[in-house]
Amino acid sequence: MNTRIKDLREDADLTQQKVAEALGITQRKYSYIETRTQPLTDEILIKLADFYRVSTDYILYLTDEKKPYPKRPQSR
Repeated sequence: MNTRIKDLREDADLTQQKVAEALGITQRKYSYIETRTQPLTDEILIKLADFYRVSTDYILYLTDEKKPYPKRPQSR
């Protein structure tokens, strides 16, 4: 079964290595996340959503809407 992150990666014509580099992790770790061998952490989930410009809910199958939520203003 494909995961949303695999579909997003393939739709963008990216390799696991390229996505892993963008996330600051190894290709092996990314592969484990993509194949659900290793759980998706909150930190990686947020990085993936930012990288692909989609909502975390989209990655987690809570919606089919890719559009990310508006960013909150930074607090001081």
